[in-house]
Amino acid sequence: MCLAVPGAVLDVWNKDDTVMAMVDFGGVQKEVCCEFVPDIRVGDYTIVHVGFALQRLDEASAKATLAEFERMGELELEFGDAWARAAKEAGMEAPMTVQGQIHVQDPVQVPVQVPMQEGQK
Repeated sequence: MCLAVPGAVLDVWNKDDTVMAMVDFGGVQKEVCCEFVPDIRVGDYTIVHVGFALQRLDEASAKATLAEFERMGELELEFGDAWARAAKEAGMEAPMTVQGQIHVQDPVQVPVQVPMQEGQK
């Protein structure tokens, strides 16, 4: 499910003539484009969908919505570790990740067969 998630603005800056912000979504921080709300300020709350701040939101509504999303498990689906979730669903140990890259602790050697082209032996 795609959600418009409320978050708290932590920092605002201009990048290539585009208003950007660091937004906190209940502990997960993401860089967000704020061109739809160019006068956003640190401390404001905004609703974000696919990396774009869509509008301001009051703090009480933002916190209530975040709490409800957390209760429903939607924050984990939206911001959680997709690799760990997939491994768990497959009954496997979660891979170790470092800065978004997968590092396999105990790699499994899998033979790969490459199809031969005509004329090759």
